[in-house]
Amino acid sequence: MSEVKRVINAMPDYLLGKQKEKDVTISYSLPILFMVPGDNSETDQNKSGNGREDDIEVPYAVIEEAPYFLTCQSSESNEDRKRCTSDEIGQFVNKNFNVNLANDLGLKGMQRISVIFKIGKDGVITDIRSRASHPELEKEAIRVIGQLPKMQPGKQRGKAVVVPYSLPILFQVNEAAPKVKN
Repeated sequence: MSEVKRVINAMPDYLLGKQKEKDVTISYSLPILFMVPGDNSETDQNKSGNGREDDIEVPYAVIEEAPYFLTCQSSESNEDRKRCTSDEIGQFVNKNFNVNLANDLGLKGMQRISVIFKIGKDGVITDIRSRASHPELEKEAIRVIGQLPKMQPGKQRGKAVVVPYSLPILFQVNEAAPKVKN
């Protein structure tokens, strides 16, 4: 843990985030991957506590072959497939998320829902979790993400792996119908 703190403290200073001319805090998640010296075994490095090789997880940011929807298979590069898949997820959420729920709950202003899920070795979405200002928004996010179509699984070194994915859902609650921003 001390090494993680050392690396974070060594990062350069950043300008504060701004929204409507006010300073805002911006959360950022940074995956830190490393290899244990002298150990070349991928399975030993990536096993979960139960010791099963099929639990290997590779972050979306560094996966060799990103998971993708069939509509993205014609993309030429891994980066293009990632961009296409992210766009498809965003469009799916925009189309299926009930933003009127926030009005019904009496919520006002910008709403942020953080969603984390896994794309399994079979391309099926699993382990969906969400955090929001209201439990009903969390449930709605889980419902929508649970309806995502099956994907082609991500691959690392030619083998299908589990890929964690993080998705912020942001939308402004107005008197008129709000729009979702991804």
